[in-house]
Amino acid sequence: MKIGNVAIEGRAVLAPMAGVTDRAFRELCVRFGAAYVVSEMVSSKGLEYQNRKTNDLMALSDKERPAGIQLFGDDPQTMARAAETAMQFQPNIIDINMGCPAPKVSKNGCGCALMKNPELCGRIVEAVKKAVPVPVTVKIRKGWDARSVNAVEVAKICAGAGADAIAVHGRTREQMYQPSADWDIIREVKQAVSVPVIGNGDVDSAEAAAKMLAYTGCDMVMVGRAALGNPWIFQQINAYLSPECRLLPQPGIYERMDVLLKHIKALCTYKDEPHGMREARKHVGWYLHGLRGAAQFRRRAGTLETYEDLVLLVRDILTAQMQEEQS
Repeated sequence: MKIGNVAIEGRAVLAPMAGVTDRAFRELCVRFGAAYVVSEMVSSKGLEYQNRKTNDLMALSDKERPAGIQLFGDDPQTMARAAETAMQFQPNIIDINMGCPAPKVSKNGCGCALMKNPELCGRIVEAVKKAVPVPVTVKIRKGWDARSVNAVEVAKICAGAGADAIAVHGRTREQMYQPSADWDIIREVKQAVSVPVIGNGDVDSAEAAAKMLAYTGCDMVMVGRAALGNPWIFQQINAYLSPECRLLPQPGIYERMDVLLKHIKALCTYKDEPHGMREARKHVGWYLHGLRGAAQFRRRAGTLETYEDLVLLVRDILTAQMQEEQS
């Protein structure tokens, strides 16, 4: 599979998620088989000020490639300048956010609000495409609400303006992340455009990934919330889609805790320990999902201050697990 001239070795990619898909998490997911990753979304207007936080969001490493930088904004020329600036970080792809449902983004005419104006979507893609030498992709939703389902129209306009791939989340902005994603709209977009289409929504297992690929005909699947505390999902999808069609089991508690520690260690290295540990609190909660007695450990996770605090927490988790196995 190729997006423009960028080879993608696999069918499962990591969805960009604000506050989650930082460098440490992206590198981890690639290690477990994610074929492609995208940064947290970066404000095109914020890039004009080039503050440290914005630059940190765009920092890419060789351990996570191919990787894209996602930009959001509502002005074609501002987006084009932002894309030019982003090229300093050598992304393989520039991705344009036309699907974020968050009120703080959409109320300013950005994210999914762009889908209310398909012509503007096309002008943004055209401007960014002219500004950078790498492929340009867009991420859209089914539409703004049930009365304006226009993913096919927007996808065709974006592809016509030069987009090299389209990612489609099968829900409207009004639906946010509930109820079930509409895979029919992904199939309709795939049938309407000639560029690669990435399906997004309810890919929470290897079997679901295979079903989406078969049902919609999309070229790749995008995994978002199902990867939280669960980078193994990419390994599982790859194994299931292999000729051997292997179904890998969920990792045991010892492997989960080992990966958690390495993940947070990298997070603290990249962001400094105080910042990294604040970010770690939510990740620990995700890694503990489904674990018996997780509630008490999750409460402790909410007070983590240092990496050593995490080491002690993991020790207690494993001790509790060992006692349970022996009882």
